[in-house]
Amino acid sequence: MRPIDYDTEQHRHYARGRALTQPQLHVWISAFGAVLPDRRPLTGLDIGSGTGRFTPALANAFGPVIGVEPSARMREVAHTQSRHPGVRYLPGTAEEIPVPSGSADYALLGWSWHHVRDRPRAVQELARVLRPGGRLLLRTNFSDHHPRPWWLEYFPRGYEADASIFQPLHEVIALFTSAGWRVAGFGTVTEPSAGSRADVLERLRLRTLSFFAQLTSDEVEAGFHRLEQAVAVDPDAPAPVFAEPLLTLELR
Repeated sequence: MRPIDYDTEQHRHYARGRALTQPQLHVWISAFGAVLPDRRPLTGLDIGSGTGRFTPALANAFGPVIGVEPSARMREVAHTQSRHPGVRYLPGTAEEIPVPSGSADYALLGWSWHHVRDRPRAVQELARVLRPGGRLLLRTNFSDHHPRPWWLEYFPRGYEADASIFQPLHEVIALFTSAGWRVAGFGTVTEPSAGSRADVLERLRLRTLSFFAQLTSDEVEAGFHRLEQAVAVDPDAPAPVFAEPLLTLELR
């Protein structure tokens, strides 16, 4: 995977490009709540919290949350746009989480596992910061359980390029279970529609998905040309929905 520089450009558009509607956010928080302990409050970690698109919602639903994000510019946006009395944003990575050992009930790695460079170290660090029985919500794609967003077919090598960013499911499970974790659940979550096809195209043009960095500039331009032609046929049609995987792991 080609690295993404969130401090140079991505931070400018990420919050808008990756924004969730309230119904979409509700679906994800409900999915997380279904695999977390029933008691409240819970102390949470949002690893790779970015601009904080999930962090305040996690705090509202479950209790205080620390957002851990390596990009200074992304944290700046989070401090400005995603403030919450139950949230703190700190610099850090999945390999170096700036909290005491055994201090969290759960951690969310939402759309960030593919950015982790030293995954075995991250597995150990996540085990350090969670209490026994703590849950890890791993919202990532897997090369062999990969969603098919409707717009991906318009880009040359679209599905292949996107799937290449991610590990296969069995590889991720083996990495965690060999370090003492157990699989507590695996399923998919289907968001409500993100709006019209034109709405989605507008957000895609901001190029805030890691997928775009895996294509050549010619492939990106060719893909947008084809996508724009397709959307122009019926721009107000609702964007199709698709299912995304959620792997839940428990610390023994």
